[in-house]
Amino acid sequence: MPSLNDYLLVSGLLFSIGLAGVVLRRNIIVVFMCLELMLSAANLTLVAFSRFNTVDSLPDYDGQMLVFFVITVAAAEVAVGLAIIVALYRARQTIHTDELMTLKG
Repeated sequence: MPSLNDYLLVSGLLFSIGLAGVVLRRNIIVVFMCLELMLSAANLTLVAFSRFNTVDSLPDYDGQMLVFFVITVAAAEVAVGLAIIVALYRARQTIHTDELMTLKG
């Protein structure tokens, strides 16, 4: 059975991959997907802590309830973020971040 350290290691690895993608990539869609990967890593951490924190030999479900709120906010962020990306593409005809440095059109 995996331990809490195993889950935290995987979560840290996922978060590091997402952070590297945000910092190193120039495609705005890839950056957006890496942000979602970082949110998933945080969710994995919350669920792992919730699972291994027992109350009367039952898991404490507070962290898992928080994950539902994070998923809801992430879904709203995806809808708004993709709308912004589509609007930027229509205005500038590019999705590369180095070409989107100014807000003036």
